[in-house]
Formats: sequence, structure tokens, C-alpha cells
Amino acid sequence: MLRSIKSVGNLLRCNYRYFQTSTSSLSENLFVHRDSTEDNPDIVFDFTEANKKRAQAIISIYPEGHEKAAVIPLLDLAQRQHGWLPISAMHKVAELLNMPKMRVYEVATFYTMFNRKPMGKYHVQICTTTPCWLRGSDDIMNCIQKKLGIKPGEMTADRKFSLSEVECLGACVNAPMIQVNDDYFEDLTVQDTEEILNNLSHDKPVKAGPRSGRFAAEPSGGLTSLKEEPKGPGFGVQPGL
Repeated sequence: MLRSIKSVGNLLRCNYRYFQTSTSSLSENLFVHRDSTEDNPDIVFDFTEANKKRAQAIISIYPEGHEKAAVIPLLDLAQRQHGWLPISAMHKVAELLNMPKMRVYEVATFYTMFNRKPMGKYHVQICTTTPCWLRGSDDIMNCIQKKLGIKPGEMTADRKFSLSEVECLGACVNAPMIQVNDDYFEDLTVQDTEEILNNLSHDKPVKAGPRSGRFAAEPSGGLTSLKEEPKGPGFGVQPGL
């Protein structure tokens, strides 16, 4: 009898040892919905007439029987219209695609491109992955926080700026960089960052792209190869060939 009790105790301890939960405090994203005054199912969401036409055009791209594959572009369309993605917008997408609401929730909470809480007019995303960090992303982050008075995951009191710390945005050659809404600002210095934020705070247009004078992602010190005109067909081929 005593041996059986010990066996049960060992089993319970073993199961407890492997029981884990995710730590939501390590992320600024919302994964579990909680009703609020600005985000609850009773708030009606509908696409504008222009976006209704866009939604139908998007759905028509997909083969018959596979219309549910349009869930990501439709969620993106809803977010662009509303500024962020409330639960009522997800319900509207589920209705248009005739799919369970839970399936839409799964997509909206998986991809970090979908913002599940109110966002500022300008969503500033700063990359702090290794290439950007090595090129000074800490200085850029400190500049943004000091200038806007917010930390990652927060929004300014005037609802003009939101700040997010993100992983690689795919512009490693142009590090450090930030993304503001759909635009990339690359090869940044602290002075560049201050200028960008100042202009945006006054709703002035800001030119996107590298700030170092580069056109795109070419070598910052100039070309190291392909410096001559192509030799043309047959160059270097044996005469007998």
C-alpha cells in the first residue's frame, strides 16, 4: 500500500514538473480578448462602401471553395480602415468568409502585424535584432523613448505615436532602422531619428529609405565587384568552340 502511494506521488510530481504556461509578460501583444469600452462585440464594425468592393475583389482572387484563404488580406483591410483590429472587425471578416470566428481569432492573434489594441496615428517599430543592435539600435531606442516619452507597447497621450520593439524587419544591410506604418527609415543616426519624429509630430511628409545617401542596399563604401561593363557573349571561350 505504501509503495503504491509513493508511486502515485512520484507520478504527480513528474506531471507537475512538465506542466508549463506561456509568460504573457514577455510580450506587448494581446493574445486573449477582454471586453472593454472600445473593443467588444456590441460595437458594430462594417467596411466602407469602397472597402466592401475591395473585399469582394480580394475574395474573387481565390478558387471556389478556398475563399477562406482571403482571411489575412481581409483582416489587413479591416485594420487599415479602423487603425487597429477590434473583435467586431474579426467577426465581420468571419461573416464575409463564412468561417468560424475562432479560426479568424487564431490568425489575428498569431501574426504580430495585426494590432489588437488601439494604436497611434504613427506606429513606430524599431528593430533590435543582432545586426541593428551592433549598429546602434540601443541609441535609436533611447532617442525614441526620450523624444516621445513612451516605452515599447505604449501610446502617447495625444494618440499620435505608438512604439513597438520588433524582431528582424529584413533590412539588415541598412541597420539600424525603424518602420513607421508602411515606410522604412534606414541607416539611421540619433539626429536622423529626431528629425523624422519632429516632422511626423507636425504631420509633415518624410522621405523614406536610407538616410546615408545610399539608393537602396548597395555597399556603403561603393561597389566591390561588377565594376566593368559585361564582356559580352563568347568572352573567354576557346576559339575552337
